[in-house]
Amino acid sequence: MRNSNHHFSSLRMTLSSLFMLVLSACSEPASVTYDLILRNGTLIDGSSTPAFQGDIAVNGNQIAAIGNLSGASGLQEIDVSGLVVAPGFINIHSHPRDDALSTAVNMLSQGVTTEIMNSDGFGPSDIATQFNSYSQSDLAINVGGFIGFNSVWEDVVGVEDIRPTQAHINQMRRLVENALEAGAWGVSAGLDYVPGYYAKTEEVIQVLEPFSDWGVVFSNHDRLTPETDYSSITGMTETVRIGEATGLIPLVTHMKVQGWEQGKAAEILEIMRIAETSNSGGAVADVYPYLAGQTGLEALIIPSWAQAGGWDAMLQRFRDGELRQQIIEEAEQAMDLRWGGPTGVLVGGQRELTDIMDELGTDSHGEAVIRVLEEADTRVILRFGSEEDLIAIMQHPTVSIACDCDAIPEDSINHPRYWGTFPKVLGEYVREKGALTLEEAVYKMTGLPAKTIGIKDRGLLKPGMAADITVFDPATIIDHATFENPTARPDGIVHVILNGEFAFTDGSVTGVQAGEVLKRDLPF
Repeated sequence: MRNSNHHFSSLRMTLSSLFMLVLSACSEPASVTYDLILRNGTLIDGSSTPAFQGDIAVNGNQIAAIGNLSGASGLQEIDVSGLVVAPGFINIHSHPRDDALSTAVNMLSQGVTTEIMNSDGFGPSDIATQFNSYSQSDLAINVGGFIGFNSVWEDVVGVEDIRPTQAHINQMRRLVENALEAGAWGVSAGLDYVPGYYAKTEEVIQVLEPFSDWGVVFSNHDRLTPETDYSSITGMTETVRIGEATGLIPLVTHMKVQGWEQGKAAEILEIMRIAETSNSGGAVADVYPYLAGQTGLEALIIPSWAQAGGWDAMLQRFRDGELRQQIIEEAEQAMDLRWGGPTGVLVGGQRELTDIMDELGTDSHGEAVIRVLEEADTRVILRFGSEEDLIAIMQHPTVSIACDCDAIPEDSINHPRYWGTFPKVLGEYVREKGALTLEEAVYKMTGLPAKTIGIKDRGLLKPGMAADITVFDPATIIDHATFENPTARPDGIVHVILNGEFAFTDGSVTGVQAGEVLKRDLPF
């Protein structure tokens, strides 16, 4: 009996101590002064837990306190009543555009404070030099990077469809290891893009299997092949398989179910669920809220064999009558199965491929693509998928929101995701459609992407975390960018604080360049 009473007494003491700690965390003595206090906000802390009302204080570049700070004062105080205070949004799928990182207007106006670059297998293979260059630059946003598998393959094997030797494998492993040691956040691949397309699944596994204990992601733009009738589900399954075989965490990037497989999102989500139980790292993904993507016109339309050897070699094949006809047939098959034919292709982001066909006087959409490429390389918008699949993917518990975009010059004509992704999710898919709760959406933009790639000091509102904070109006936040007007700015982002400094406020960037280069800690 004495032991039972003693246990109960100890429990009361523990609860009492816990209450005092909570009280201490939620109210500060009048003597405390902070650099900044945001008062009376709706705090959504990035952990997916319910929102709560409170204040948040910042000292220097860190969050100092959260809760009822009525007894404290700030050198600067802002009333954010009616606004959501969230961690700065983290975009884990970005491509480097160095010419805009000093301003990052399109990213900050969406609430994004961190970009992870070198996605889809691209970017330099010398990550140490890239990071050093960024460290010496004026950055308006935080940046980090993956090591691109395609770049590594091209540096070692080249752009021809040949099999790597063991010496090649060893050399590629060294490049990957050097990059991870330099602070890369994982390995990205674009196995749908040349020259990554030439790597067989087992060869990718060979290159990556020495890094099973690094705890990093394998992010892949899934490979769709004519042999599978361009099955996106087969391509995403390959990503999961490579992750499981190598011990890397499989990350299906800009996840989508394309073309003839529309309506089958449940199949790939079930494959991810099974992987989560069989792989210690789980299976994860990211998605953007659009039913169209963007890439180079030749990249996913011209067959990979016709791209071997580079641009000039491809153009030479166009001039061979027999090869040209074969390329046309295979290009049309790709367009028909992946994007529903020529109506799914918007050239340069502005011209319908069907209109170009009329202008050229041809009924062959493959021929029209070749003629455009013979004039110049260009970008293309490719339509795919269904709203039902998009929402199912977005709702999956391990899927982050990412824009497949980056800081760009203000007059750059691109996909509307470059200006609209994060506000579109919060305005359309949370407020208007109710597909996600506000807490779920913020988690998928902050805590989840940070957890996915291993960022430890961002993604949550918590004392000691970096002071990356996004303040938005949940009643007005919305995107305005469209395919016709892709640079229209969103509404609803009120303040963006980057490492403790205001980077965006009152609808404009401030010009502050407080961005940092973020490197992953070594696991051992």
